[in-house]
Amino acid sequence: MSNDIATGSTGPAASAASASAASAASAGSHGELDSAEYAEFMALAAEEGFDSEEIDADLDASSGGPLPVLAVVGRPNVGKSTLVNRIIGRREAVVEDRPGVTRDRVTYEATWNGRRFKLVDTGGWELDVLGLDAMVAAQAELGIETADAVLFVVDATVGATDTDEALIKIIRKAGKPTVLCANKVDGQSTEAEAAYLWSLGLGEPYPVSALHGRGSGDLLDAVLAALPEAPPQTFGTGTLGGPRRVALIGRPNVGKSSLLNKVAGEERVVVNSLAGTTRDPVDELIELGGKTWKFVDTAGIRRRVHLTAGADFYASLRTSSALEKAEVAVVLIDASETLAEQDTRIISMAVEAGRAVVVAYNKWDQLDEERRYYLEREIERDLVQVQWAPRVNVSALTGRHMEKLVPAIETALAGWETRIPTSRLNAFLGELVASHPHPIRGGKQPRILFGTQAGTRPPRFVLFASGFLEAGYRRFVERRLREEFGFVGTPISISVRVREKRSRKK
Repeated sequence: MSNDIATGSTGPAASAASASAASAASAGSHGELDSAEYAEFMALAAEEGFDSEEIDADLDASSGGPLPVLAVVGRPNVGKSTLVNRIIGRREAVVEDRPGVTRDRVTYEATWNGRRFKLVDTGGWELDVLGLDAMVAAQAELGIETADAVLFVVDATVGATDTDEALIKIIRKAGKPTVLCANKVDGQSTEAEAAYLWSLGLGEPYPVSALHGRGSGDLLDAVLAALPEAPPQTFGTGTLGGPRRVALIGRPNVGKSSLLNKVAGEERVVVNSLAGTTRDPVDELIELGGKTWKFVDTAGIRRRVHLTAGADFYASLRTSSALEKAEVAVVLIDASETLAEQDTRIISMAVEAGRAVVVAYNKWDQLDEERRYYLEREIERDLVQVQWAPRVNVSALTGRHMEKLVPAIETALAGWETRIPTSRLNAFLGELVASHPHPIRGGKQPRILFGTQAGTRPPRFVLFASGFLEAGYRRFVERRLREEFGFVGTPISISVRVREKRSRKK
């Protein structure tokens, strides 16, 4: 066929694919495509020689809302990371025979019996610790707080300890469904030791050897029973009801609480010139622009009493927690100060979380002409990765330009939910490839064959290509997508599926 991207399909293979796809689509949607789009898309795939089952997997992996989350928790060195590797089927989590190897929460995607879920590997939780160990424990607690279910891992060869008992109190307080894993049960001789864990009051202990895989199937069956069937978080929309959720995030003392107080019209949040005065989650239902919004100030866990350092760490935890609950992130930046590395890091967190983004420059009333000039140069230099985000210049103290905040949020949410029909997308890609083909590398010139938008919130695209597409060309495609279709205020995800070499016909 020609080098142009197909926008239609002909021939026996395509016709058969259309019939097959239409039949499959009638049973349900694939990704976020409706039946007609799915049939059209699969016809293109068949014509280009892609495997239909693999394409379905790609679409499913790129579609839908948030997956249910399982937090794997336990004290140090009980085999959590080994168990995670067993569940995901590959060696990803770092494993050593010493406690404390895992420090941060690390997220993986797992599948069991056709159901997908997220697996969060947490660091070892310990009682009454200081410094870095306290930060690791705090990460584990946040993992419990934000999960839909908990997999509590105990070393059956050691039995229940005081640390295990203390962690169980935290799990019970969170009120999350919990599955008890008795790990390191390598044979029948140690199964009796696992039975003693009934005394923990968490129900049946599932004897498992994470190292050898023994008992992992029964454990995963119990995990699926504990996790919600449907995505746990349904974002509020005009059709589903419920206020849209807005996270106010930013480094300490940039005016997040002052901004919340200004839009709420009352002193709802404790405001102090001392950085970090907000400690607990603060949600506020506010009427703005004729709509109800749920504004989330900094949220997360309370800073540990005995911890004397690590304020940035805990600010990061609060930011992560707020982002996990929100649809759009309003990143507040102190315009009176030079842009800090922490500002760009927080913006990156919002982008990586897949949230719509608005950048608000606070304390605008304090800027003179010289500072405004240098701020523009800083934005051009440091925030090039979010040029697509709406920008508002506000003063939380005086209320200056506060009326511009809601339109910016609405614009970002509209971009976040934008969907391009498959036929229109492929017409665009065809013109793009014809006018700006991929550079030739090693005597070969890969090209985009066709594509589809597999999901929204944020927009997720799957491109099918004849060869590997360089990162620079992918960025070019994203830039042109934004120029053509908008996508203001939202990150865009682009994944590429490369066609395997076809065997030559004899």
